[in-house]
Amino acid sequence: MQAVLILAHKNIDQVIELATRLSKSFNVYIHFDKKTVLSDQQKKRIKKVSSTFISKYNVKWGSYSIVRATIDLMKIALRNERNTYFHLISGQDWPAQSPQKIYDFFEENNQIFMNYWSAVSMKKTGEPEIWWVKYYFNYDQINRRTTFGKIYHRILLLIQTVLRVNKLKKYNLQDNYIYAGQEWVDIPRDALQYAIDYYDKHPELEKIFSTSFCSDEMWLQTILCNSQYKLRINKDIHHYIEMHEKHGSRPAILDEEDYEKISSGNYWWARKVERPISDKLIALLDKNMKL
Repeated sequence: MQAVLILAHKNIDQVIELATRLSKSFNVYIHFDKKTVLSDQQKKRIKKVSSTFISKYNVKWGSYSIVRATIDLMKIALRNERNTYFHLISGQDWPAQSPQKIYDFFEENNQIFMNYWSAVSMKKTGEPEIWWVKYYFNYDQINRRTTFGKIYHRILLLIQTVLRVNKLKKYNLQDNYIYAGQEWVDIPRDALQYAIDYYDKHPELEKIFSTSFCSDEMWLQTILCNSQYKLRINKDIHHYIEMHEKHGSRPAILDEEDYEKISSGNYWWARKVERPISDKLIALLDKNMKL
C-alpha cells in the first residue's frame, strides 16, 4: 500500500472530495488546521474516505506548527507497516493523473522525489534563506502575514543582523549544513523512517527548527541531504505550480487556462486548486482521468 498525507486548512468539502478520489488507491491521512471547524456530517464523510484524520495544531504560515503537523501525520502513517511509499500534499492539490496511475508509478520505486538547494546559496524576498535558520523567530505566537507581522519580521532581521546572531554555532553546525526546498515530497518508507528516527534522536534539530522561519521547507531536506539518501533524491517533484500571483494568491490559484500545460506535462499533482475558481479545471482533469 501507499499513503497520501494531506495538510489542510480550508475548503473542507473540497478536501473530502480530494480524499474520496485518492482513497480508491491510497490510504489517506489528513491533518486539519485546529482553527478549522468541521461539522458532524463532514466528520462522518471524512471517516469513510480516510484512514486517519486529526486536528491537533493551530497552524500558522511560516511557523513550526506545520512541521509538527507533518511529523505527526508521518508517524501515524508509518504505524501501518503495509504502507511502503508516502506522498505529502496540501489540501489544495489535485491529482493531475488518475490516482491509480500515480500509484502504479511508485510501486517498485525507491527514489525520493524532493527538490532541494543549499540554504546559504538562496535568497527569497531579498533575504538570504540561511538567515531564517541562523536567527530566532517565534511565528507560532506572531502571525507573520499581518501588517504587524511583516514589520516585526523586518525588525527581527535588523536587530539580529547587527548583533551577528548565529544559532547554528551554538550547535557546532556550519551554514552549509542547512538545505531547503519545497515541503511537498514523495518518499519511500526506508528514507522516511530514517528521517523521523534521526530527528527524534537529535533533539538539537528541533531546537533549531522550532525557532526558525519556514522550517517546513528545511527540516527534511537537511536530514536527507546530509545522509546517504541524498544519492536517491530526484529533484523533479512533478508538481505543477505557478509561482506568480493570480486570483489574489501566490502561488497562483489554477483555472482552466492551465489545463493544457498540466495535461501535456509529466505532472502527478497540480497546486493550487480552489473551488469555485478551479471548477472547470477540475472537470477537465477528471474527464481526462475518466472519473
